[in-house]
Amino acid sequence: MLNHIWLALIVIGILTAAGRDIYDVTQNSYGNGVPWMLQIESPESIEAYGEPVNAVLLIPRRQIALHFKDFSEHVDVRIPARVTLTHATDGFAVLDMSGGDVPERFKVMAAALGGEGMLTVRLRHNAAGWEAAIDPVSLVYLKKVTNAAFDIAGVAVQIAIGLIGIMALWLGVMKVAEKAGLITHLARFMRPITVRLFPDIPVDHPAVGSMIMNISANMLGLGNAATPFGLKAMEELDELNTKKGVATDSMVTFLALNTSCITLIPATAIAVRAAAGSSDPAIIIGTSFLASLTATIFAVTISKLLARVKMFRWDRSEAE
Repeated sequence: MLNHIWLALIVIGILTAAGRDIYDVTQNSYGNGVPWMLQIESPESIEAYGEPVNAVLLIPRRQIALHFKDFSEHVDVRIPARVTLTHATDGFAVLDMSGGDVPERFKVMAAALGGEGMLTVRLRHNAAGWEAAIDPVSLVYLKKVTNAAFDIAGVAVQIAIGLIGIMALWLGVMKVAEKAGLITHLARFMRPITVRLFPDIPVDHPAVGSMIMNISANMLGLGNAATPFGLKAMEELDELNTKKGVATDSMVTFLALNTSCITLIPATAIAVRAAAGSSDPAIIIGTSFLASLTATIFAVTISKLLARVKMFRWDRSEAE
Protein backbone atom coordinates (compact mmCIF):
# COMPACT_ATOMS: atom_id res chain seq x y z
CA MET A 1 0.00 0.00 0.00
CA LEU A 2 2.77 2.40 0.91
CA ASN A 3 4.49 1.74 -2.43
CA HIS A 4 1.28 2.67 -4.24
CA ILE A 5 1.08 5.91 -2.27
CA TRP A 6 4.68 6.80 -3.13
CA LEU A 7 4.07 5.97 -6.80
CA ALA A 8 0.94 8.13 -6.82
CA LEU A 9 2.86 11.06 -5.26
CA ILE A 10 5.63 10.72 -7.87
CA VAL A 11 3.12 10.64 -10.73
CA ILE A 12 1.25 13.65 -9.29
CA GLY A 13 4.54 15.56 -8.99
CA ILE A 14 5.54 14.81 -12.58
CA LEU A 15 2.10 15.68 -13.97
CA THR A 16 2.00 18.93 -11.97
CA ALA A 17 5.45 19.92 -13.23
CA ALA A 18 4.51 19.03 -16.81
CA GLY A 19 1.28 21.01 -16.54
CA ARG A 20 3.11 24.07 -15.25
CA ASP A 21 5.70 23.81 -18.03
CA ILE A 22 2.97 23.51 -20.67
CA TYR A 23 1.32 26.63 -19.24
CA ASP A 24 4.62 28.54 -19.36
CA VAL A 25 5.15 27.52 -23.00
CA THR A 26 1.64 28.56 -24.07
CA GLN A 27 1.92 31.87 -22.20
CA ASN A 28 5.59 32.39 -23.14
CA SER A 29 6.26 33.19 -19.49
CA TYR A 30 10.00 33.67 -20.09
CA GLY A 31 9.76 35.83 -23.21
CA ASN A 32 11.43 33.29 -25.49
CA GLY A 33 12.18 34.65 -28.94
CA VAL A 34 11.53 38.26 -27.93
CA PRO A 35 14.71 40.42 -27.80
CA TRP A 36 15.38 42.52 -24.72
CA MET A 37 16.12 46.22 -25.19
CA LEU A 38 18.32 47.56 -22.41
CA GLN A 39 20.90 50.15 -21.49
CA ILE A 40 24.46 49.59 -20.33
CA GLU A 41 25.62 51.80 -17.48
CA SER A 42 29.35 51.54 -16.89
CA PRO A 43 31.81 53.84 -15.11
CA GLU A 44 34.56 52.27 -17.21
CA SER A 45 35.17 52.37 -20.92
CA ILE A 46 34.02 49.23 -22.74
CA GLU A 47 35.71 50.05 -25.99
CA ALA A 48 38.58 47.60 -25.37
CA TYR A 49 37.39 44.49 -27.21
CA GLY A 50 37.75 41.21 -25.36
CA GLU A 51 38.24 42.85 -21.97
CA PRO A 52 35.44 42.27 -19.39
CA VAL A 53 34.21 45.42 -17.68
CA ASN A 54 32.05 45.89 -14.61
CA ALA A 55 28.72 47.42 -15.56
CA VAL A 56 25.04 47.61 -14.72
CA LEU A 57 22.37 46.55 -17.20
CA LEU A 58 19.26 48.71 -16.96
CA ILE A 59 16.09 46.94 -18.13
CA PRO A 60 13.21 49.45 -18.46
CA ARG A 61 9.86 48.58 -16.92
CA ARG A 62 8.17 48.46 -20.32
CA GLN A 63 10.51 45.60 -21.27
CA ILE A 64 9.61 43.73 -18.09
CA ALA A 65 5.91 44.19 -18.93
CA LEU A 66 6.51 43.02 -22.51
CA HIS A 67 8.27 39.78 -21.52
CA PHE A 68 6.65 38.92 -18.17
CA LYS A 69 2.96 39.59 -18.81
CA ASP A 70 1.93 37.88 -15.56
CA PHE A 71 4.42 39.83 -13.46
CA SER A 72 2.68 41.66 -10.61
CA GLU A 73 5.04 44.63 -10.46
CA HIS A 74 6.74 46.27 -13.43
CA VAL A 75 9.66 48.50 -12.42
CA ASP A 76 13.03 49.36 -13.86
CA VAL A 77 15.52 46.63 -13.05
CA ARG A 78 19.26 47.14 -12.59
CA ILE A 79 21.42 44.02 -12.65
CA PRO A 80 25.21 44.03 -12.05
CA ALA A 81 27.09 42.35 -14.88
CA ARG A 82 30.46 41.76 -16.49
CA VAL A 83 30.25 43.07 -20.06
CA THR A 84 32.65 41.97 -22.79
CA LEU A 85 32.56 43.38 -26.32
CA THR A 86 33.93 41.24 -29.13
CA HIS A 87 33.27 43.90 -31.79
CA ALA A 88 31.94 47.44 -31.85
CA THR A 89 28.34 46.20 -32.00
CA ASP A 90 28.61 42.67 -30.55
CA GLY A 91 29.45 41.11 -27.23
CA PHE A 92 28.06 39.31 -24.27
CA ALA A 93 27.34 39.95 -20.61
CA VAL A 94 27.30 37.74 -17.54
CA LEU A 95 24.57 38.92 -15.19
CA ASP A 96 24.89 38.46 -11.43
CA MET A 97 21.63 36.96 -10.11
CA SER A 98 22.59 37.09 -6.43
CA GLY A 99 21.22 40.57 -5.81
CA GLY A 100 18.00 40.97 -3.84
CA ASP A 101 16.54 43.38 -6.42
CA VAL A 102 16.78 40.86 -9.27
CA PRO A 103 13.31 39.50 -10.18
CA GLU A 104 12.87 35.85 -9.23
CA ARG A 105 11.96 35.04 -12.84
CA PHE A 106 15.50 35.90 -13.94
CA LYS A 107 16.94 33.63 -11.26
CA VAL A 108 14.70 30.78 -12.44
CA MET A 109 15.85 31.36 -16.02
CA ALA A 110 19.50 31.32 -14.95
CA ALA A 111 19.04 28.03 -13.07
CA ALA A 112 17.16 26.48 -16.01
CA LEU A 113 20.01 27.39 -18.37
CA GLY A 114 22.57 25.78 -16.09
CA GLY A 115 24.10 28.98 -14.73
CA GLU A 116 23.09 28.94 -11.08
CA GLY A 117 23.51 32.51 -9.87
CA MET A 118 24.64 33.76 -13.29
CA LEU A 119 22.84 34.46 -16.55
CA THR A 120 24.72 34.92 -19.81
CA VAL A 121 23.17 37.05 -22.57
CA ARG A 122 24.35 37.97 -26.06
CA LEU A 123 24.54 41.69 -26.87
CA ARG A 124 24.07 43.49 -30.17
CA HIS A 125 23.92 47.20 -30.78
CA ASN A 126 21.51 48.70 -33.29
CA ALA A 127 19.77 52.01 -33.96
CA ALA A 128 17.35 51.46 -31.06
CA GLY A 129 20.12 50.73 -28.55
CA TRP A 130 21.51 47.60 -27.00
CA GLU A 131 19.59 44.40 -27.72
CA ALA A 132 20.07 41.33 -25.51
CA ALA A 133 19.23 37.78 -26.55
CA ILE A 134 18.70 34.98 -24.03
CA ASP A 135 18.62 31.27 -24.87
CA PRO A 136 15.10 29.80 -24.85
CA VAL A 137 13.95 28.57 -21.45
CA SER A 138 11.68 25.52 -21.23
CA LEU A 139 10.81 22.47 -19.07
CA VAL A 140 11.82 24.38 -15.94
CA TYR A 141 9.73 22.40 -13.49
CA LEU A 142 10.33 18.99 -15.07
CA LYS A 143 14.05 19.67 -14.78
CA LYS A 144 13.59 20.62 -11.13
CA VAL A 145 11.69 17.40 -10.41
CA THR A 146 14.34 15.32 -12.19
CA ASN A 147 17.25 17.04 -10.46
CA ALA A 148 15.53 16.77 -7.08
CA ALA A 149 14.98 13.04 -7.62
CA PHE A 150 18.68 12.47 -8.34
CA ASP A 151 19.75 14.69 -5.43
CA ILE A 152 17.51 12.92 -2.94
CA ALA A 153 18.63 9.53 -4.24
CA GLY A 154 22.23 10.56 -3.53
CA VAL A 155 21.30 11.79 -0.05
CA ALA A 156 19.51 8.49 0.64
CA VAL A 157 22.63 6.53 -0.28
CA GLN A 158 24.81 8.71 1.97
CA ILE A 159 22.42 8.30 4.90
CA ALA A 160 22.16 4.53 4.34
CA ILE A 161 25.95 4.18 4.32
CA GLY A 162 26.14 6.23 7.52
CA LEU A 163 23.66 3.88 9.17
CA ILE A 164 25.66 0.72 8.46
CA GLY A 165 28.00 1.06 11.43
CA ILE A 166 25.46 1.77 14.14
CA MET A 167 22.97 -0.77 12.80
CA ALA A 168 25.64 -3.48 12.65
CA LEU A 169 26.66 -2.68 16.23
CA TRP A 170 23.19 -2.87 17.75
CA LEU A 171 22.04 -5.82 15.65
CA GLY A 172 25.11 -7.67 16.87
CA VAL A 173 24.35 -6.73 20.47
CA MET A 174 20.77 -7.98 20.10
CA LYS A 175 21.98 -11.27 18.58
CA VAL A 176 24.52 -11.81 21.37
CA ALA A 177 21.80 -11.09 23.95
CA GLU A 178 19.55 -13.65 22.29
CA LYS A 179 22.26 -16.34 22.19
CA ALA A 180 23.35 -15.63 25.79
CA GLY A 181 19.88 -16.27 27.15
CA LEU A 182 19.26 -12.68 28.15
CA ILE A 183 15.81 -12.90 26.59
CA THR A 184 14.77 -15.53 29.12
CA HIS A 185 15.87 -13.33 31.99
CA LEU A 186 14.12 -10.30 30.48
CA ALA A 187 10.95 -12.34 30.08
CA ARG A 188 11.02 -13.28 33.74
CA PHE A 189 11.79 -9.73 34.81
CA MET A 190 8.94 -8.28 32.75
CA ARG A 191 6.47 -11.05 33.60
CA PRO A 192 4.35 -8.81 35.90
CA ILE A 193 3.89 -6.35 33.02
CA THR A 194 3.31 -8.89 30.25
CA VAL A 195 0.77 -10.80 32.33
CA ARG A 196 -1.37 -7.66 32.65
CA LEU A 197 -0.91 -6.51 29.06
CA PHE A 198 -1.41 -9.96 27.52
CA PRO A 199 -3.53 -11.98 29.97
CA ASP A 200 -4.53 -14.59 27.37
CA ILE A 201 -0.92 -15.59 26.59
CA PRO A 202 0.79 -18.29 28.72
CA VAL A 203 3.74 -16.82 30.61
CA ASP A 204 6.15 -19.36 29.13
CA HIS A 205 4.93 -19.05 25.54
CA PRO A 206 7.66 -18.31 22.90
CA ALA A 207 5.68 -15.27 21.76
CA VAL A 208 6.58 -13.50 25.02
CA GLY A 209 10.31 -13.70 24.26
CA SER A 210 9.82 -12.45 20.68
CA MET A 211 7.71 -9.54 21.89
CA ILE A 212 10.30 -8.61 24.49
CA MET A 213 13.04 -8.66 21.83
CA ASN A 214 10.89 -6.46 19.61
CA ILE A 215 10.14 -4.02 22.42
CA SER A 216 13.81 -3.93 23.48
CA ALA A 217 14.95 -3.11 19.95
CA ASN A 218 12.29 -0.41 19.66
CA MET A 219 13.35 1.08 22.99
CA LEU A 220 16.83 1.48 21.47
CA GLY A 221 15.33 3.08 18.37
CA LEU A 222 16.31 0.15 16.13
CA GLY A 223 13.24 -0.15 13.96
CA ASN A 224 14.94 -2.38 11.39
CA ALA A 225 16.20 -4.74 14.08
CA ALA A 226 12.78 -4.84 15.74
CA THR A 227 10.87 -5.83 12.60
CA PRO A 228 11.96 -9.52 12.40
CA PHE A 229 11.12 -10.04 16.08
CA GLY A 230 7.76 -8.36 15.59
CA LEU A 231 6.89 -10.62 12.65
CA LYS A 232 7.99 -13.69 14.61
CA ALA A 233 5.92 -12.59 17.62
CA MET A 234 2.84 -12.16 15.43
CA GLU A 235 3.32 -15.65 13.95
CA GLU A 236 3.56 -17.16 17.42
CA LEU A 237 0.56 -15.16 18.64
CA ASP A 238 -1.42 -16.46 15.68
CA GLU A 239 -0.81 -20.01 16.92
CA LEU A 240 -3.05 -19.14 19.89
CA ASN A 241 -5.66 -17.56 17.64
CA THR A 242 -8.87 -19.57 17.41
CA LYS A 243 -10.28 -17.42 14.65
CA LYS A 244 -7.72 -17.10 11.88
CA GLY A 245 -7.74 -13.86 9.95
CA VAL A 246 -9.11 -11.85 12.88
CA ALA A 247 -6.62 -10.25 15.26
CA THR A 248 -6.83 -11.19 18.91
CA ASP A 249 -6.79 -8.61 21.70
CA SER A 250 -3.16 -9.49 22.39
CA MET A 251 -2.26 -8.95 18.73
CA VAL A 252 -3.90 -5.53 18.74
CA THR A 253 -2.23 -4.53 22.00
CA PHE A 254 1.16 -5.73 20.78
CA LEU A 255 0.74 -3.84 17.50
CA ALA A 256 -0.15 -0.67 19.41
CA LEU A 257 2.85 -1.19 21.70
CA ASN A 258 5.18 -1.91 18.78
CA THR A 259 4.05 1.13 16.80
CA SER A 260 4.32 3.60 19.69
CA CYS A 261 6.98 1.90 21.82
CA ILE A 262 8.83 3.97 24.40
CA THR A 263 12.19 5.01 22.94
CA LEU A 264 15.01 5.43 25.42
CA ILE A 265 17.78 5.92 22.86
CA PRO A 266 16.61 6.77 19.31
CA ALA A 267 19.77 5.26 17.82
CA THR A 268 18.57 5.22 14.20
CA ALA A 269 17.32 8.82 14.33
CA ILE A 270 20.59 9.91 15.95
CA ALA A 271 22.56 8.13 13.23
CA VAL A 272 20.48 9.78 10.50
CA ARG A 273 21.01 13.21 12.05
CA ALA A 274 24.75 12.55 12.37
CA ALA A 275 24.95 11.40 8.73
CA ALA A 276 23.08 14.55 7.68
CA GLY A 277 25.66 16.73 9.44
CA SER A 278 23.78 17.72 12.61
CA SER A 279 25.94 19.58 15.14
CA ASP A 280 24.19 17.84 18.06
CA PRO A 281 22.50 14.66 16.80
CA ALA A 282 21.69 13.33 20.30
CA ILE A 283 19.74 16.40 21.41
CA ILE A 284 16.47 14.65 20.49
CA ILE A 285 16.77 11.99 23.22
CA GLY A 286 14.65 13.84 25.80
CA THR A 287 11.87 14.92 23.45
CA SER A 288 11.80 11.50 21.76
CA PHE A 289 11.37 9.80 25.13
CA LEU A 290 8.53 12.08 26.22
CA ALA A 291 6.76 11.83 22.86
CA SER A 292 7.06 8.03 22.68
CA LEU A 293 6.00 7.63 26.34
CA THR A 294 2.87 9.67 25.71
CA ALA A 295 2.13 7.76 22.51
CA THR A 296 2.60 4.38 24.23
CA ILE A 297 0.31 5.22 27.14
CA PHE A 298 -2.37 6.52 24.79
CA ALA A 299 -2.11 3.61 22.30
CA VAL A 300 -2.22 0.86 24.94
CA THR A 301 -5.05 2.58 26.81
CA ILE A 302 -7.14 2.93 23.66
CA SER A 303 -6.53 -0.69 22.64
CA LYS A 304 -7.64 -1.91 26.07
CA LEU A 305 -10.72 0.33 26.13
CA LEU A 306 -11.83 -0.65 22.62
CA ALA A 307 -11.41 -4.32 23.54
CA ARG A 308 -14.26 -3.81 26.00
CA VAL A 309 -16.58 -2.27 23.40
CA LYS A 310 -19.03 -4.81 22.03
CA MET A 311 -18.78 -3.77 18.38
CA PHE A 312 -15.01 -4.41 18.44
CA ARG A 313 -15.28 -7.83 20.06
CA TRP A 314 -15.48 -11.12 18.14
CA ASP A 315 -17.04 -14.34 19.30
CA ARG A 316 -14.18 -16.80 19.45
CA SER A 317 -16.11 -19.63 20.99
CA GLU A 318 -16.03 -21.42 17.64
CA ALA A 319 -13.05 -21.46 15.31
CA GLU A 320 -13.67 -20.84 11.64
